[in-house]
Amino acid sequence: MKTTRRPSRFHVIVDAAERLTVEEQETLVTVLNRRLADRRRAELVRDIWEGQKEFERGALRPSTPEKIVKEIL
Repeated sequence: MKTTRRPSRFHVIVDAAERLTVEEQETLVTVLNRRLADRRRAELVRDIWEGQKEFERGALRPSTPEKIVKEIL
């Protein structure tokens, strides 16, 4: 019995994008880039907020960039 694999969601999306006009593809890329930037910005805000909360709880201590690099290396 032969099983057929369904195409992955990513593959389906790429195939759909290929059927768009060049202008629509350019618009799609612009929209995706903006959404990725928004997502990264939201992640950064969340990380900063979590770091501030950790600092307020006393879980972190102030340090200089030089000390941090020295600890890492």
